[in-house]
Amino acid sequence: MQSENSYIKSMSIQGQEQTKKEYYSEAMRYMDNAKEYLKNAQKEGNIYRDPKYVRTACGTAYCGVLIALDCFFILKGVHKRASKTRKSIEYYQKNLGMQDRKMLDNLNIAYKILHLSGYYDGIEDAIVVKRGFDLANILIEKIKPSE
Repeated sequence: MQSENSYIKSMSIQGQEQTKKEYYSEAMRYMDNAKEYLKNAQKEGNIYRDPKYVRTACGTAYCGVLIALDCFFILKGVHKRASKTRKSIEYYQKNLGMQDRKMLDNLNIAYKILHLSGYYDGIEDAIVVKRGFDLANILIEKIKPSE
């Protein structure tokens, strides 16, 4: 059995691009869905009136980020955890910190906005939610295929 690092080195450029294409497409599908949910949140000025839709939108956008990070880790040869265990934010932070500090900073802020404030608290501040979505898009763009 090949190690993760030798696997990624043996993955062709075409294989890497195909992996990016699949994961990028899925992450963007999540982001598109998240934007649709936000439309139902009844925005008035810079305030969302329905936190239910904000929670759904932020949770969906955060899942899109995790999909992109999973791809990033595959491309970098980062060891996967057993499929039976849920990956924690600590897993993503630890592994991303060893690869790209700027991405880690963006993840940490996106996590606080999208997952904690957005998903759990249903934050109503549209400017904060927009910042979370912007960070999600920055992270997802890291795996954008060349094609």
